[in-house]
Amino acid sequence: MSKRFGVHRSVEPAGALPQQARVLDAVAALSEGELAIDVEYLNIDSASWRQLRDSCGDDPVAMRAAILDIVGTAGKMQNPVTGSGGMLVGRVAELGPGRSRPAVGTRIATLVSLTVTPLVIDEITALDPASEKVRVRGRATLFETGIYAPVPDDLDDATVLGVLDVAGAPAWMERLAKPGMDVVILGAGGKSGMLAAAQAVRSVGEGGRVLGLCWPEETVVAAKDAGAEAIAVDCTDAMAVHAIVDGALDGGADLVFVCTNVPGCEGGAILAAAEDGTVILFSMATSFTSAALTAEGLGKSCTMLIGNGFVPGHAELALDLVRSDDRLRERFRS
Repeated sequence: MSKRFGVHRSVEPAGALPQQARVLDAVAALSEGELAIDVEYLNIDSASWRQLRDSCGDDPVAMRAAILDIVGTAGKMQNPVTGSGGMLVGRVAELGPGRSRPAVGTRIATLVSLTVTPLVIDEITALDPASEKVRVRGRATLFETGIYAPVPDDLDDATVLGVLDVAGAPAWMERLAKPGMDVVILGAGGKSGMLAAAQAVRSVGEGGRVLGLCWPEETVVAAKDAGAEAIAVDCTDAMAVHAIVDGALDGGADLVFVCTNVPGCEGGAILAAAEDGTVILFSMATSFTSAALTAEGLGKSCTMLIGNGFVPGHAELALDLVRSDDRLRERFRS
């Protein structure tokens, strides 16, 4: 049973689930139910990429070295500062015992985090600090429980990588946003924020509102392209967020969606919510300790949810959202 979940590949500490393990065995032969992938691209998650850029001063050589060091040490891509990873695209190279799908040669995108994916990088062949997409030669292992999606042939690689990396965001929005609701999105100009905003506009209809809070200022246009009423504000400034939302919405938002890639946005999100509202924390930069204690300190009883990256049907929902909107498609293509 433990092999289904990848526990047999946890080296340090042994017996841990792969996400919690500090080191994974990325070179052992395939076990029952596993598959091997010849990796073409990594898509590093936004919080991790920002941290790498900041710590390396946007130097691509230093960023390459940092990524190689992380993967070489841990056997997976898990940023030791943010704790987050990303996802990958590649071709199925080999199937383990008892596994028959997907067929060898199928091009797939993993829908599980790189923090649980055993990985060896032979070479980083292209890295641009302005893009979270890193071209590599390497080998990854997907466990029996690891979810994936075939790479569609009607969308370019940049779009597929960008969309599937944050496919959980619009799926959570589709689940939670209802007609007539007022929705606030922190970080509405980023990838997950744009998809969340586009789905929110569809879900709340004409009777609701979608307010996108964006920083830096140049991301406002992206949020507007996704359909949100977009405003520039530093989302780490809780009182500035509160002032804007209080002035725009009577009594706060029914649903607050946090998509930022920087820490310190918990207070603003909680203040933006109505007393009986819901805050979904989709950002990997979230401090859940801070969120819980801030809500307690403010006397707020809003519901807070952790937005994990998997919702059944999320990949197709996100891809179809981009297919149906030329502005979104162009944003993810760039």
